[in-house]
Amino acid sequence: MMMRFLTSVAALGLTAGVAAADYKLTILHTNDFHSRFEPISKYDSGCREGDNAEGKCFGGSARLVTALADARARSNNSILVDGGDQFQGSLYYTYYKGKVAAEMMNKLGYDGMTVGNHEFDDGPEVLRGFMDSVQFPVLMSNADVSGEPALADVLKKSTVIERGGEKIGLIGLTPEDTPDLASPGKNITFTNPVDAVQGEVDRLTAEGVNKIIVLSHSGYAVDQRVAAGTTGVDVIVGGHSNTYLSNTSEKAAGPYPTMVNDVAIVQAYAYGKFLGELNVTFDDAGNVVEAVGEPLIMDGTVTEDEGTVARIAELAKPLDEIRNKVVAESAEAVDGDRNNCRVQECQMGNLVADAMLDRVKDQGVSIAIANSGGIRASLEPGEVTMGEVLTVLPFQNTLSTFEITGEQVIAALENGVSQVEEIKGRFPQVAGLKFTWDPTIAPNEGRIQDVMVGEGDSFAPIDPAKTYVVVTNNYVRNGGDGYKVFAGDDKNAYDFGPDLADVMAEYLVENSPYKPYTDGRISQK
Repeated sequence: MMMRFLTSVAALGLTAGVAAADYKLTILHTNDFHSRFEPISKYDSGCREGDNAEGKCFGGSARLVTALADARARSNNSILVDGGDQFQGSLYYTYYKGKVAAEMMNKLGYDGMTVGNHEFDDGPEVLRGFMDSVQFPVLMSNADVSGEPALADVLKKSTVIERGGEKIGLIGLTPEDTPDLASPGKNITFTNPVDAVQGEVDRLTAEGVNKIIVLSHSGYAVDQRVAAGTTGVDVIVGGHSNTYLSNTSEKAAGPYPTMVNDVAIVQAYAYGKFLGELNVTFDDAGNVVEAVGEPLIMDGTVTEDEGTVARIAELAKPLDEIRNKVVAESAEAVDGDRNNCRVQECQMGNLVADAMLDRVKDQGVSIAIANSGGIRASLEPGEVTMGEVLTVLPFQNTLSTFEITGEQVIAALENGVSQVEEIKGRFPQVAGLKFTWDPTIAPNEGRIQDVMVGEGDSFAPIDPAKTYVVVTNNYVRNGGDGYKVFAGDDKNAYDFGPDLADVMAEYLVENSPYKPYTDGRISQK
């Protein structure tokens, strides 16, 4: 039985009790699912054979089927919504693109979804194909898509659904910096989230809708800013920052819900490990008078729906030969947790950067820079399969080599540490390089200090005027994650090297059993 935690009347700014005309709604929600249709391990990677049967694993679509049926049975009125990033993250997306996500979301009975940045990884056309396949609205308010033929007149800013005789407005939000994070193309212009939400709230309110939920793939910090800067929003269902909110766990980033300006903000970590369940009571004027709930963990105690297990096994057949191949062994777990890799040197960052540099060092390359946002999981100790490698590095990025000056390297590192406070994926993991950064200095104002470049068996201070040959992935080389200093046709670049996942797999083979480590190559003042 779930323990329920009542948000205080004072925190909600309420003085009146529950009225006879009150309307109760259960908001069930997921976010950042990232194609984890099968159960995951505690490392957010694939669940090894036997572990799931022993109750050691989490999530998976088959558990969500059961948990949703139970949750809906507890409520007179319920909706199921998603905070974005269903795409990308496993071989299911690599092989099927959005088709399996559409099938499973239809099966689970979603009522609405916002566009996440990863929904644009393969351009607007793949997103459009997904939208044509789903039986619910996909939304994005803070962008002008009128110039994009694949989405114009199809991708709406908001919608109205009905439940229990009441109208509920749903508004979508996508990261304003999506062009830096994915491939939306040049025909879409992204705009300020606060202004976009307020514009849709005003329009919906004018139509008589007084219960408004924002589906926001913008991150916990932006959600709080939107709540504080708008009027008329009741609930924000978040995503993008993979934030775990809870009233019971010491690991939570904040309470569930987090109340800002009388707006209830929720998020449920990622990868289907939790199902969010927020029970909201509205008065007859559409004001929230109560918001209680807790994310429900999808652990081994949640029975898997047999039909869904069978269907996913059928979909897995073309993938099994690739992902079940054992490529190496790891002596210990390799830490790729985003909360570590996006703020500091981490074991997986060193593995990825070392592998990149090792592959091309005979080409005169001396520096490797990897974006932490490209690292999506940890590795378990023991045998490492290709499927696990592809879960860590799912984006099919290729190695890119290019020439830039030491001054440009420093500028790139400044970009890399410019959004550490928001735990953004641009944080640089490096090889052939050491640097110190100072968080007390404003972003892009000289945070980067004491940059050293490897020369043989030693390190020497970087020379701003010298030209260095650098390796990264093709996404970052072309300006992704804010690395615009890497982009352009003037850098003698080659963007079509081997797949990064293959590079890492081969490096693991050469160094098996691999021993993870950190060595102080990134330090903080």
